[in-house]
Amino acid sequence: GFKVLASASHYWPLEHVDGIHEFRDTNGDIVEGMVNKGIYVTKKKGVTFLIFGSYQNSCISNPEVCGPEGVTFSFFWKTQDQQTKLLPASGGQVISSGFKICSNEGEGSVEFYTRGNAMMKWKASFTPPGPYWTHILFTWKSREGLKVYVNGTLSTTDPDGKVFYDYGDSSANLLTGTEGDQTKRYVNGAFDEFIIWERALTPNEIEQYFTAAIGMQVLLSSTLPWSVMTTTTKPVLSTNAYRPIITNLTEQRGNFRSHDIMLGYLENISFSLPNESLSESTALSLTEAFLKAIEDFLLLPHWGEVPETTHIFGSVIQTIDSVMAHMTCNLEENLLPLTVEGTSTVADYTLVKMHPQTLNLSHYRFPSRGQSYISIPSEAFHEKAWITIVGLLYHNMHYFFNNINPMDTKIAEAAAYKGYMISATSYLISIKVEPLPKLSQNLSGFPLITIHLAHKLTPRQYSQALNKSNRVHLYCAFLDYSNGTGVWSNEGCVRGSGDLNYSVCLCNHLTNFAILMQVVPLKLTREHQVALSSITYIGCALSIFCLTITLVTFAILSSVSTIRNQRYHIHANLSFAVLVAQILLLTSFQFSPGTVPCKILAILLHFFFLSAFAWMLVEGFHLYSMVIKVFGSEESKHLYYYGIGWGCPLVICAISAISSLESYGESGNCWLSLENGAIWAFVAPALFVILVNIGILIAVTRVISRISADNYKVHGDANAFKLTAKAVAVLLPILGSSWIFGILAVNAHALVFQYIFAVFNSLQGFFMFLFHCLLNSEVRAAFKHKTKVWSLTSSSTRNINVKPFNSDIMTGNRPGTTPTKLNTWDKSTNSANRIDLSAV
Repeated sequence: GFKVLASASHYWPLEHVDGIHEFRDTNGDIVEGMVNKGIYVTKKKGVTFLIFGSYQNSCISNPEVCGPEGVTFSFFWKTQDQQTKLLPASGGQVISSGFKICSNEGEGSVEFYTRGNAMMKWKASFTPPGPYWTHILFTWKSREGLKVYVNGTLSTTDPDGKVFYDYGDSSANLLTGTEGDQTKRYVNGAFDEFIIWERALTPNEIEQYFTAAIGMQVLLSSTLPWSVMTTTTKPVLSTNAYRPIITNLTEQRGNFRSHDIMLGYLENISFSLPNESLSESTALSLTEAFLKAIEDFLLLPHWGEVPETTHIFGSVIQTIDSVMAHMTCNLEENLLPLTVEGTSTVADYTLVKMHPQTLNLSHYRFPSRGQSYISIPSEAFHEKAWITIVGLLYHNMHYFFNNINPMDTKIAEAAAYKGYMISATSYLISIKVEPLPKLSQNLSGFPLITIHLAHKLTPRQYSQALNKSNRVHLYCAFLDYSNGTGVWSNEGCVRGSGDLNYSVCLCNHLTNFAILMQVVPLKLTREHQVALSSITYIGCALSIFCLTITLVTFAILSSVSTIRNQRYHIHANLSFAVLVAQILLLTSFQFSPGTVPCKILAILLHFFFLSAFAWMLVEGFHLYSMVIKVFGSEESKHLYYYGIGWGCPLVICAISAISSLESYGESGNCWLSLENGAIWAFVAPALFVILVNIGILIAVTRVISRISADNYKVHGDANAFKLTAKAVAVLLPILGSSWIFGILAVNAHALVFQYIFAVFNSLQGFFMFLFHCLLNSEVRAAFKHKTKVWSLTSSSTRNINVKPFNSDIMTGNRPGTTPTKLNTWDKSTNSANRIDLSAV
């Protein structure tokens, strides 16, 4: 706002000087008038005016000279006449050869003129100021016409104008006052802060200037309404000097869009309060109006985009305290004790002025009801002639104190956990007593302030607090303004008792209080960390070795028809994804978070672990199609499977990396961040796969159990039930069921689940090799016959041509002999009761 003022072409501040004096503008021209925080114009001489010098051929006297930049005129204006009801009035005018502003019979207007080749007139009407300081500003540009702003807000416009030939004298003098028509009775008025810019200000500049000006000029300097003035002494104050401030607060509601500008406006209000007594009703009206302005401030949009919100709202609370304390101290003393109390959307409040002897209770409590309150022992008020108490219980202010950096506080315990943010988790409550009560300096002494605050946890805070993997720290804190800005501190306060639902604090001073919560993840002891790391290293190394053998085996036996089928393609892709993921996992332990290699490894780990889960899902779908419901051709399913196994993870990983690259490899390890929700780009797909595969596992197990039961009834084979258990064990590694323990380990922080997860997950590759390679009957049969072919081929004693490995060799029968079918899955009705785990 002051930068806008500094850019003005002409500025007459009209500072405070008593009586009639001569002033000189920068051009050296005489300025005459009665000055008292502005020019006060009376009807005493019939014509009372100010001459601001000659501006021949300037933008002021001839708007056509302004050019395309236009011109802006600004001043503060008010009128006061005790006889306005007797005769119609025309006066309070500002006139030059280029414009005229006047009020006439309840209507204010701005008239703007151009001469020369284009004699035009623009006129816009507005509500005249009356007995209150009103900011009038208008801009004119040849292409935009006339725009009138009242108190910083666009009031009316005349964009086109009209042809006009009768304007009167083309004087080049700029006058402020009344025209010289002795037949008219002119309204008494006052002017202040007359400014001219030889360019049209933007709406944003107008709002900025107005906000700065009302704090520096109107509210600080004016006392409204004015009585009729003379030329001798300072103006006589009205008995209610607070009424204009209440009016201004009411009129300005909804006019602000900028956070900084409105905060400056509120602070200027607190600085501008007059040192005059006020009644209970006036105090109540001012409190309501001011808290409504605070409500508008809290409802401004885009708070999430504003930096340093903690400092901003610390300043807001300090401003509220200042206004409320000022009112309490200036309450009329003839009717003590006096209490002003009420509630608003912002806060419950009370203003008390009383003699301490009237306090017959053992303690003073604010508020008198509810689960959040402050209690002051009556002993703290002894030896005081009178006291004032200001109490405020804010309803929503605590929501704006979140993500506080512990290093920006004076809470040593919180600063020890660097990087773990602090949030307010209770209402903010404020109490101020003057003179200060006498309290014990020792927190174990007496008397002390007791603060009882109920916790207001958000769902996220509640979830964090219940998570046994976290440790919750609760601090009794207050806003310390000793360094000028509000900084959270816990000096002189101790948390005496409480749980997750409430806290009871004891303090030896008064100010604004709240409960702050800091959530810190628990760390395992060194012994457990070493044990889990050892299990992970050994298990991953064993899995890498076993998966490598598995892939080599599948590659060697790829010419065998039984190994060349779709089931083993899926096994091979799953083995490859898990193999690469575990190699990357072991490699990531060697890099520090925040480095480029760590970030790259985090992205690759995300992709290959997602791919592992995707191929586990494919394993489930394929098993379902074999056992439960046969659908689609082998070729069509082949394309779908590869799309799910590699395509879906690539899409998810790409979207996550593009939208939240900073979440990879930054905090703690080369993995996704747990703080900002990025981890859900892995957890959500993994949970989906686990749930689907659990459903498939249950369905397949029921089918196998039913067949086993039928075999037992028909053949009396007791091993059929053992076969069911074996089938479940075979399916668990490829369906990702071991990751259930990972979820339990994270959410419940049960140490036993961490160990189970470390063992089963790191050994996933080993179990896949064991069940689907080493113990698989098809693989063993194919390998046996492959070695037989090798031995026949390498034999130098037999000179025969070995035929390709045909179905006879595949089934283990020599040509010409009766074929003996291997125990493969037979879908014929005759083999409905036969089961072989090689099918899975």
